[in-house]
Amino acid sequence: MDSLSAPAASAIDYVRARLAEQGAPPARQPGDDHIVSAHETEVAAALAEARPAAVLIGLIDRPEGATVLLTERATYLRSHSGQVAFPGGKIDDGEDAVAAALREAEEEIGLARRHVEPFALLDPYLSGSGYRITPVVAQIHPPFDLTINAHEVSETFETPFAFVMNPENHQRQSREWKGATRHFYAMPWESHYIWGVTAGILRNLYERLYR
Repeated sequence: MDSLSAPAASAIDYVRARLAEQGAPPARQPGDDHIVSAHETEVAAALAEARPAAVLIGLIDRPEGATVLLTERATYLRSHSGQVAFPGGKIDDGEDAVAAALREAEEEIGLARRHVEPFALLDPYLSGSGYRITPVVAQIHPPFDLTINAHEVSETFETPFAFVMNPENHQRQSREWKGATRHFYAMPWESHYIWGVTAGILRNLYERLYR
């Protein structure tokens, strides 16, 4: 089964079953493009030194099909301002990835934990900013209310899961950054520009589910 043939109504069930399979290969892309091109020993060293973080990939079963909950970061933040992101952040001492993702989602957008059912972890994603990010895949059960923390987030939105899992929407783009050309994935949807780490993690999820 591929991303285009999977029925929308069963998308989350398919994700659950696929991620529960034993011995499935990891995603091809361990992190941002300069990390991908590095030697395996360099990747391992960078992962060991990186600061741990977690994000919540929240899937919602809607009548029109499954969606993914995303945020747009406040424009005045010092890092990644205005960018599309999953709810998430640093893993505090004494926390695991699931606890951190749930806490951050509650702090950033007021998503109550009783609505969230985590069911899988993806392989860590190493960002160019030095974070080892563990994506926590979860089902968010409606109805739920959100209360945005305006100090961190400007808005929330849902994008169709079928859209971000369609490889035809996975654009490879590039920018000049710190004197080098950086390549990255982008998945523009309506007025939202999904790119960078967020798009890279979604691409990894696609690789894990459908390749």
